Amino acid sequence: MEIRGPVLLPARREDVELRTVDGLTLVGELALPADREPAATLVTLHPLPTAGGFMDSHILRKAAGRLPALADLAVLRFNTRGTTSPRGTSEGSFDGGAKECFDVAAAVDFVRERGLPRPWLVGWSFGTELALKYGRDHDIEGVILLSPPLHRATADEVAAWAGDPRRMVVLVPEHDDYLRPDEARERFASVPDATLIAVEGGKHLWVGETQTRRVLTEIVAAVNPDALPLPVEWDGELAG
Repeated sequence: MEIRGPVLLPARREDVELRTVDGLTLVGELALPADREPAATLVTLHPLPTAGGFMDSHILRKAAGRLPALADLAVLRFNTRGTTSPRGTSEGSFDGGAKECFDVAAAVDFVRERGLPRPWLVGWSFGTELALKYGRDHDIEGVILLSPPLHRATADEVAAWAGDPRRMVVLVPEHDDYLRPDEARERFASVPDATLIAVEGGKHLWVGETQTRRVLTEIVAAVNPDALPLPVEWDGELAG
């Protein structure tokens, strides 16, 4: 069977709750490889909730649906404060990326408490702002930025990553609505060790199976390259 769309491959999936230091409960899901320990952990940060972003935004949902089985990755998804999805609604209210610093901290703390290995922050759009602004505060291996708009992260916050030993991988769609490759090269020039990947034909929302596979491949290339190439067919059973 071809792996595409909403296919759900086997994994150990668990509804989880994250607790922030300012007293909120955030709802989420942890997906682990079905029959082995994970090689690394993706802590995903979703797009802008006031524009429809949530833990089920399609790239993050497909990462959780596929990568535990295909790449031995743990995938943590959660709704930031005030955000609703079929999983439920996280307490609190949207704060424009300010108090969301506590949400990022709660997610990284959860990963540490569970003993999950090699955490990476994977932000998409608004989620990239959170990764850039707050990722340096945490014990992570790196950040993967999908379609960064650079609306909230300041030039100083970007430049603060210069010389940081943790990796930064930036995926910029050719036809992005907010930040395209040429401008992205200028605005990330302050981080000379960042890996900036211009995705030909890509758009901000990464719609379509070709773009989905490209994004998931680049994530795995950064985090667990031994799992490449990602299969496009699945012969086993699917998750229930």
